Amino acid sequence: MSVGEKVVLMQGDLTEMDVDAIVNAANNDLQLGGGVAGAIRRKGGEAIQRECDAIGSIPVGGAAITTGGRLRARFVIHAASMQLGGETTARALRTSTAHSLRIAAERGLRSIAFPAVGTGIAGFPLSECAQIMLREVAEHLKGPTSLEKVYFILFDARALKAFEKVWAEMAARDELDGASTAGRP
Repeated sequence: MSVGEKVVLMQGDLTEMDVDAIVNAANNDLQLGGGVAGAIRRKGGEAIQRECDAIGSIPVGGAAITTGGRLRARFVIHAASMQLGGETTARALRTSTAHSLRIAAERGLRSIAFPAVGTGIAGFPLSECAQIMLREVAEHLKGPTSLEKVYFILFDARALKAFEKVWAEMAARDELDGASTAGRP
């Protein structure tokens, strides 16, 4: 299966996804306040925040995993793309996305769903977010991994359009070829 066949872009509600893991656009203190994190806390329950509290702070650009609480997803991977009350940077977005993918693969997960990390409260530009996240996912899927499907669940039509545009540009430049199945579990 090619990289292009493993990635799904769609508009929807991340918290309703029936996947192995959803990704939270997190701060490094793992406090589930507003935006995506707040929606995850409301639907998934306080158990997720308690698990985050037990983990404590993580480095900006890192990621941590908790259970999914009452969500359909079994796990939540918290991609720390900013400090609490701060802004997302390109470097933090790139590394937190890569860490999220590695955690999923290390756990043997087959499906993961991402939001447009950092584009809400943290104010990161949508088009740049799409470029960074889609490239990280494409590169990850070219190597050995347990992941079979990576979803990008975008909040609105504007975000979906931005991700579709970047994805089409990557396909036109043949950046989606070279998916390897060697060494996959």
